[in-house]
Amino acid sequence: MSTVFEPTTNPPLAPQRLLTIEEYALLPDDGYRTELVRGKVVEMPPATSRHGEVCGTTGWILTSFARDQDRGRVLTNDSGIITRRNPDSLRGADVAFYSYARLPKGPIPEGYLQVAPEIVFEVKSPDDRWTDIIEKVGEYLAAGVLAVCVLEPAKSVACVYRSDEATQTFTVDQTLELPEPLADFRIPVARFFE
Repeated sequence: MSTVFEPTTNPPLAPQRLLTIEEYALLPDDGYRTELVRGKVVEMPPATSRHGEVCGTTGWILTSFARDQDRGRVLTNDSGIITRRNPDSLRGADVAFYSYARLPKGPIPEGYLQVAPEIVFEVKSPDDRWTDIIEKVGEYLAAGVLAVCVLEPAKSVACVYRSDEATQTFTVDQTLELPEPLADFRIPVARFFE
């Protein structure tokens, strides 16, 4: 005996309510990495080991420079950057540099900073799509970030994006150069991938 299944009509899904950054900040920590993109919570896959290594190296290099030169501070570990309001977006940068002009010395305020960093580093994982990375780069630049450096471990290159210039690609045998306030920060690209 066979069973016949009658097709059912599902009611249309109600549109997801868009969250503000303030509402997003109140969500319980369920252990998953997420970002807020145009008011919607987007889950991020765990970072790969190589991604974590390159992020750690980048954070160490930049922090060493910033502290030695007394220039600013470096935030890592997907620290939230407000990139858009209404609908709200909060992106987690792999590494971000804030000069003391944007984030003065002293205790960092609780919550998400209301000011964008000058420089952001993102590390491309093998499963990252370039369209998603370019979208994120565009959001950072629109929010006031002066330069975004995308490190691609698979090719050992660094691509620097600025809103007022063509993209610059630095290969493993070249020296990375950044705009102000880090114009004197020069380092062989190979150092990020050692």
